[in-house]
Amino acid sequence: MLKVDNAVKIFSQGTPNEHKALNSLSIHLEKGEFVTIVGSNGAGKSTLFNAICGNFLLDSGSIVVDGKDITFMKEYKRASFIGRVFQDPMKGTAPNMTIEENLALAYSRSRSGPFGIAVRKKDHDMFAEALSEFGMGLEDRMKTKVGLLSGGQRQVVTLLMCTLVTPKLLLLDEHTAALDPATAEKVMEITNKIVSRNNITTMMITHNMNSALKTGTRTIMMDSGEIILDTSGEERAKMTLDDLLQLYSLKKKEAFANDRMLLN
Repeated sequence: MLKVDNAVKIFSQGTPNEHKALNSLSIHLEKGEFVTIVGSNGAGKSTLFNAICGNFLLDSGSIVVDGKDITFMKEYKRASFIGRVFQDPMKGTAPNMTIEENLALAYSRSRSGPFGIAVRKKDHDMFAEALSEFGMGLEDRMKTKVGLLSGGQRQVVTLLMCTLVTPKLLLLDEHTAALDPATAEKVMEITNKIVSRNNITTMMITHNMNSALKTGTRTIMMDSGEIILDTSGEERAKMTLDDLLQLYSLKKKEAFANDRMLLN
């Protein structure tokens, strides 16, 4: 479903601040795979997501989604089949629009014609039914502006916006990191339900290394724009946090030093 081959991205090239954010990185995902991504700050995790979404063009390499080369495709065109949920609950929605208006805007990708602010009754009913599954009472607040919701409620609305029309690829960029533990657990429960039910090919950046080994089907670790570890199957099922850190040390010849990730 996703093939990134030899991706290279260099920022501030030719200056004293030159930084190679992606260093000939390659990763292939089959349909329905759920990959968790860990790595310290500056490892290139969000840069990889930005490259896939088209926030910038690669300096070299290619990106293919569902057999279609999107390496040079415009960002807005990729958005029609790539969903992304950010760490910041304020991103991904229109805060001055209601819940149902935000959902209608996202759902408009599935039909031709201009988006109308008026929400059709059958769409309203479908949105309410979808929201009711998550047990947060949002189906009773569909006329509420999204900017008035809590962070967890907003992330759930964003998740639903990204998956009302099932995307070919879903990118979760530390989407629970800004939430309190109880809310983060609830949002992850909803995330797993949506991904599993729709068999969505998913990549999730997380700062929680224990969660990375328990969520999804495969875990990779990035460092300096490269993938230095890639584990799945029985090997991953048996792996502990200590095993993961030991493998990192063997690869990098140094101890992993990111307190934020080690303490979660």
